Amino acid sequence: QLQLVESGGGLVQSGGSLRLSCAASGSNLDRYAVAWFRQAPGKEREGVSCATTRSDVTNYADSVKGRFTISRDNAKNMVYLQMNSLLLEDTAVYYCTAASRSRYWGQGTQVTVSS
Repeated sequence: QLQLVESGGGLVQSGGSLRLSCAASGSNLDRYAVAWFRQAPGKEREGVSCATTRSDVTNYADSVKGRFTISRDNAKNMVYLQMNSLLLEDTAVYYCTAASRSRYWGQGTQVTVSS
């Protein structure tokens, strides 16, 4: 069974950057479409970005377009989310997911953007 572990979250000032990483184990990641979701306090979980198995198609929420970049390294079983020009409203717990017949979730990593 696929397991996902996120890392790279933390506290950053507005305008700064963070790179989230997601390490997959238990299965080859290249069989899964991947995505990042986030959930801010008091809000519903929302999709941030997604990528097909070979990243030939990627999509982004309007709120992060031009600032975030999803990427994956199937050889290393890794997924990344580069986040630039961070805003206060990007504060949330960020989750890595992978989907094939089922969707698998990581435990999440906290990103806090301060003014």
